[in-house]
Amino acid sequence: MLLRPYFRRAWIKPWPYTTRGIFWKMAAKSFIDNLKEKLIKEKFAKVGKVRKGGIWYIIKKLFGEPWTNICIVPGESSLLSGIRESLSSSLSISVPQISSPQEFFSLSGNFIAILPLDLALSTAFRKGETLKLGVGQKIGYGELLFSLRSLGYKRSEPPLLVGEFALRGDVIEVRAPKSNWVISLYGDEIDYIGITDPDNLGAPLKRVESCEIVSPTQSGEGRFWDILPRGALVIWIYVDEGLIPNGERKIPFLLLVREEVEGGLNIPWNPYIPTPIDRELSFKEGDYVVHEDYGIGIYRGIKRIKVDGVEGDYLLIEYDRGERLYVPSISLDKVSPYLGGLESPPLGSLKKGSWESVRKRVKKSVEEVARELLRIYALRSVATGYAFSKDSSWQKEFEARFEFDETPDQLKAIEEVKRDMESPRPMDRLICGDVGYGKTEVAFRAAFKAVMDGKQVAFLCPTTVLAFQHYMNMKRRMEGFPIRIAMLSRFVPKGEQLEVIEGLKRGNIDIVVGTHMLLSEEVSFKDLGLLIIDEEQRFGVMQKEKLKKLKLEVDVLTLSATPIPRTLYLALSGIKDISVINTPPWGRRNVEIYVGEWDEELVRGAIVREFERGGQAFLVHNKVEDIYSFAERISKLVPEASVGVAHGKMNEEELEDVMMSFISGKINLLICTTIIENGLDIPNANTMIVHEAQNLGLAQLYQLRGRVGRSNRQAYVYLLYEDEASLTDTARERLEAMKEFGELGSSLKLALRDMQIRGVGNILGPEQHGFVNAVGFHLYCKMLEETIASLKGDLPKVLSSKVDLGLDAYIPEDYIDSEEERLYYYRRLIGLKSLEDVEDLRIEVEERFGRLPDAVLNLFKIVEFKTRAQDAGVSEICFRDRRLSIALHPSIWGGRQDVKGYFSSLGFDHINLRFEKEVLTLSGVERILLKVLSELKEMRDSWRGKSLNVSLA
Repeated sequence: MLLRPYFRRAWIKPWPYTTRGIFWKMAAKSFIDNLKEKLIKEKFAKVGKVRKGGIWYIIKKLFGEPWTNICIVPGESSLLSGIRESLSSSLSISVPQISSPQEFFSLSGNFIAILPLDLALSTAFRKGETLKLGVGQKIGYGELLFSLRSLGYKRSEPPLLVGEFALRGDVIEVRAPKSNWVISLYGDEIDYIGITDPDNLGAPLKRVESCEIVSPTQSGEGRFWDILPRGALVIWIYVDEGLIPNGERKIPFLLLVREEVEGGLNIPWNPYIPTPIDRELSFKEGDYVVHEDYGIGIYRGIKRIKVDGVEGDYLLIEYDRGERLYVPSISLDKVSPYLGGLESPPLGSLKKGSWESVRKRVKKSVEEVARELLRIYALRSVATGYAFSKDSSWQKEFEARFEFDETPDQLKAIEEVKRDMESPRPMDRLICGDVGYGKTEVAFRAAFKAVMDGKQVAFLCPTTVLAFQHYMNMKRRMEGFPIRIAMLSRFVPKGEQLEVIEGLKRGNIDIVVGTHMLLSEEVSFKDLGLLIIDEEQRFGVMQKEKLKKLKLEVDVLTLSATPIPRTLYLALSGIKDISVINTPPWGRRNVEIYVGEWDEELVRGAIVREFERGGQAFLVHNKVEDIYSFAERISKLVPEASVGVAHGKMNEEELEDVMMSFISGKINLLICTTIIENGLDIPNANTMIVHEAQNLGLAQLYQLRGRVGRSNRQAYVYLLYEDEASLTDTARERLEAMKEFGELGSSLKLALRDMQIRGVGNILGPEQHGFVNAVGFHLYCKMLEETIASLKGDLPKVLSSKVDLGLDAYIPEDYIDSEEERLYYYRRLIGLKSLEDVEDLRIEVEERFGRLPDAVLNLFKIVEFKTRAQDAGVSEICFRDRRLSIALHPSIWGGRQDVKGYFSSLGFDHINLRFEKEVLTLSGVERILLKVLSELKEMRDSWRGKSLNVSLA
């Protein structure tokens, strides 16, 4: 087991080509400070784009308090070149390369050691086979847990098997091979040791003065990190070599890091699968795209064109009746893929007026949405609610019992929720994350915190099955604490429902988990403090109206598996509290998805293979009318299966019995309708077969996929159809699209294909669907962001600056031959926000593809000036026929007399915020531009923060 609390991990990815470039930046003090802060806070860090020559410098800066023991694990032996010598000479210490576990055991004091990869991943480390303890002995709580884990013990609640231990506050219960030990601590001292018979868990404890806890295994297996001293730092150095054709990597535990993929290492003991950062703005030839100024068209590829003697790459977009628009690659920021609810949106026309009228309609709607969002935000800002206390000792103990390692996003969401709850302002936070990403644990911690302050909690779910699952999980998580939890749904008999309602009124129940029954007139609370809503969009209009009234009075936490795209998230940031969980749980794997014809041999094989590894399986048959005859057919096909049937028309008792039997493992094959698409969380069920999958929607299929793969086991989904000849083109495309959704975090891709518009509806209201369809999702979000900024009185930003220096600027085909790759780098170029980013990308391109041709150098020069122009509030720069023209953005510089005087002093002619001057050479232009843009930026920065007060009435 990986002991994350006791040592830190850092992954360093070196550039494999050269030591020059941005090494000075990586070694900067601010970078080292930020890295230290991240390691201390999150116990995990990833650093990309480090040159080989910079690795030793970073390690040198990290060595010392709090990390006086550092283990370096290089992914390749060549990465050791020069590191040992540099560290030894700069720190005046020996840096040994360990060749055996015995050498590792001999390390003492402060050290930096290098472990070869094969040794680091071996299981040959075990230091000592017993742990001797005595009453009165000084030992810290963390030290004792570390010692147990070093022996090979694993935490489990409750400890049922030899080799497991459990925590009960300051009491630790250990299941050793020949005895059960109970150890109680008072501060940092053992004040009680008890022993009991392992074969009789109910036997009384016998007090003893000392004990010797032996290892639960005799194999001597262990990892080197199991015996590291507290506070050690492990640094993995590796080179990302890219995906090889079959999708695997040359070294089994390496995964891509930086730029397009967030992530770390997929290492055997505790794999961490990275989540792809969505390429929301990517598109390919034949796709529908939206140009901000001309509307919806079809992208027809990159064309090389010479205009006025200047050669460049242009994106060709086809409009209605074959009209063509050529967009300079440097203006790619005006083009985005069309994402809307229309399969084939009507093409726009280049004739003047048609697109403007569409934008005006959408802008009017966007302004209404923005005003309403700002109004709600303003009301919440002045409202006063209950400020919850800081975390209690019980809260800390409850959180320590969580059997998994929290992901960084999960920890951030928990921190944000607690901050909201401890504020006197009523909380109204939305938690977004893919299925199985840990949203429920965030909600459980919030519920526990509320109960600790004597407040009641209502956990509202859209379905009975989901409510039942949350109820069971909450009871398990909060076992041992004096918290009274009840459920209110059709699963609960009428008599018990009345008891629950009375208990809520009297305050005898702390937490109630239920369906829409919680919103009925009969239900009232003595002191409700927190309302948790799971998948609010699945409730009806009447239920949502009741929720609105309830939300005004208490803290509200809403959970949603519909992901929030980054563009919408940015548009709403600052006026809506949203926490996004994008990182999958530690150990989670991608789901393998198979699409094909129904074959009974295939079906039997898939089910039996799952049974052979001790697992359970789902078989989805979405026809209630013949589900029982279908179940009989499957029972004959797989006679070794214990079959249960579940569908939405069953009575409550029957459905509850089947679900409980499946959850408990009495049933190992559940034949069901899509009733299970939300809520069932059964880590042992990792095979799903969907019969007649072509009849289900993409969103339904994806939600079903989320029912498996909720543990560290490999999960499989089989999407089967009866007859390929009967498949429609749409059904075929839908099933093929599902193949890519096996990846963790792929709901973001799905959202961009099928659910994105629903996500907009969830947050902004369903009436916005039509407007999103009209202009596309990305342009809609951009308009929303601009409108909110305008209404808030924020000073406008230059969203786009045009730069024309009369230079040939493009990426030649003989430099980067793939059109898709060239488009990708054009997109990267125009999205850069700082000069630092421009330099980073320049180095990246040169090191990947070789020396930059003149046309590419010119491209980077234009992007550099474009970046400077945006910072300075300049909308256009043009140098042609020895004449330099600089146009200022009117919404930023309009009415400012000082800027006219400034340009006059430099000899520019003034024409309505456009300034012109004759310049003989390009080098002269560059010198003038560097001076002017720098000084304009200083002028703008001096008054940038002075926002206007705009009435929202």
